[in-house]
Amino acid sequence: MKMGTVVRNIPRCSADQLKLLSQHGVATVHEAMGRTGLMKPYMRPVYTGAQVAGNAVTVLAHPGDNWMLHVAAELCRPGDVLVVAVSADCTDGMFGELLATSLRAHGVQALVIDAGCRDIAELTRMAFPVWSKAVSAKGTIKATVGCVNIPIVCAGALVSPGDVIVADDDGVVVVPYGQAEPIAAAAKERTAREAKKRARLAAGELNLDIENMRDKLAAAGLVYYETQEEVK
Repeated sequence: MKMGTVVRNIPRCSADQLKLLSQHGVATVHEAMGRTGLMKPYMRPVYTGAQVAGNAVTVLAHPGDNWMLHVAAELCRPGDVLVVAVSADCTDGMFGELLATSLRAHGVQALVIDAGCRDIAELTRMAFPVWSKAVSAKGTIKATVGCVNIPIVCAGALVSPGDVIVADDDGVVVVPYGQAEPIAAAAKERTAREAKKRARLAAGELNLDIENMRDKLAAAGLVYYETQEEVK
């Protein structure tokens, strides 16, 4: 992809589809997708308790240069999540309170950035969610063009424009565009199963019995002894 590429119009899931996914946490969505789509665990929220589900506007930037984030702000729509990958490893504070103010004015829900973030106190006060690789006060420049709304790899996960980003305290997961409804349905089924299991566990049943694990454990070689003296 040629540097300097900016795509204005991207596919987006409907508000109803996003609402369906927003009802489930990252872990549930990740499991419902067959344990795929998860960003690397170093992507952490700058404050706890935030949870979002929104269409991805993607950015490919360069280390220590946040120019393309300003370009992307113009292309965002209400409900979007800005997702930023960097062309090489970077922990500089490429995003802060002023950019968050600009993004919020355009309805952006949150930022996911595989680099650093700063102004944490201000972002927390204004309740603008950010998932980042690092927290760093180190400033950035505006000197080199990148790309907006192309497929990127952010924290190990492929993100295409219009994919759905689901993020919470457990991390960030990417739901491919076009799979929002089936994944939401699978997540709903999983949530219902877990609710039933939770009730049984609370009543004292063991998962060993609920999931019929005992025979499989025995076949795998697990042996119980009544006392330590029996163990040879």
